[in-house]
Amino acid sequence: MKILRFAAAGFAAALTLTACSSGSAGGSTDAEGGGSEGAEIRVWLVGSDTPQDARDYLKETFEEENPGSTLVIQEQSWTGLVDKLTTSLSGSDSPDVVEVGNTQAPTFTSAGYFAPLDDVAEDLGGDDLLPGFVESGTWEDTFYAAPYYAGSRVVFYSEQILGGAPVPTTLDEYVATATQARTDGHSGVWFPGQDWYNMLPFVWENGGFIAEQEGDQWEAGFSSEGGVAGLQQVQDLFQNASNAPKDGDETNLQVPFCEGATTFLSAPSWIKWSILAEADAEVPGCPETYGADLHAFPLPGKDGGAATVFAGGSNIAVAAKSANPDLATEALAIMLSDEYQTILAENGLIPAKVSLADALPDDEITAAAAAAAANARLTPATPKWGDVEAQKVMQDALVRIAQGEDVPTVAEELDSTIESILNG
Repeated sequence: MKILRFAAAGFAAALTLTACSSGSAGGSTDAEGGGSEGAEIRVWLVGSDTPQDARDYLKETFEEENPGSTLVIQEQSWTGLVDKLTTSLSGSDSPDVVEVGNTQAPTFTSAGYFAPLDDVAEDLGGDDLLPGFVESGTWEDTFYAAPYYAGSRVVFYSEQILGGAPVPTTLDEYVATATQARTDGHSGVWFPGQDWYNMLPFVWENGGFIAEQEGDQWEAGFSSEGGVAGLQQVQDLFQNASNAPKDGDETNLQVPFCEGATTFLSAPSWIKWSILAEADAEVPGCPETYGADLHAFPLPGKDGGAATVFAGGSNIAVAAKSANPDLATEALAIMLSDEYQTILAENGLIPAKVSLADALPDDEITAAAAAAAANARLTPATPKWGDVEAQKVMQDALVRIAQGEDVPTVAEELDSTIESILNG
């Protein structure tokens, strides 16, 4: 696993953001185990990415170490998360520990919604933590949100459907193969209209950009020559390679794959476990059909190799208004423990600690994810980026592109909206 360790370390080094923060988690301890006796700690996890084994370990370990207290995991949706967190974290009934997307973290660290973690940073992992995610969770030199896990998108396929056709080695080949595979009842690639994560590699590979800072102003780049070229490739896929809903999102991406409705599925590497879920799971997988010969490759770049893809993942933090900050910090420490992070790694999530990369599965899909992650990129490092996501401006623009609107016109309007938000 030395190759994966190197890839994960390279990925960590690549995820460097310009960010920064102020304060310290703490409070008095009232009962044996470090918290208020009889307290209930609420942990908000987002989506289904955290495996059940990790959830069980967190609850059991916390309650064993804190007799009389309970831990409740409440699953939230990525859709509308920024608005929901803003409301909940500022209210009198705040959750105690919250997961947030790595690109959303600066929105909350800069606004004072998270308790400072400087006093416990070394106990949580110190220099072993993924540095880019540490920086995204830091504001004005204070550490507020720890890395939780990282990952990247890979392209899944089943040989049953690909049928011996060659795996594409360039971005143009990928578009061509997906287009050729599409029929009225079958997608060459499943690409819902709101899926901006899978849009970004096309913009980056063609020389475009999201937004760059010039002095104290942000300039958006979707209407640049490279941005338009990338969006035109995306429109080609929407219209000629995908039967996914033009206004759809990325919910339950394993469903069309397991129905045999698509040749390629570009999705986070941990979707593997949803594809391999048993038939009696809440959302069944297909371990005995298309999951039986599951394969993946990193999205190919314009000139070959691995494309620049979006660096996914999450941070985890203690809410500033937690009623039991000591117990909340103990729950956070369990989530950063070697035991818990190893469970995440064994399920294909790149762990928060670089030293645990050896726990990642030694398989084709994880290797593809590591190759993709080594060339990953983040969204602009500004607290206002969360407002861009919350207002769904990229999703709305993509739906228009998927529906056939003029790409340069949509791109110019998208840039104008992004600039007004970032510079507002």
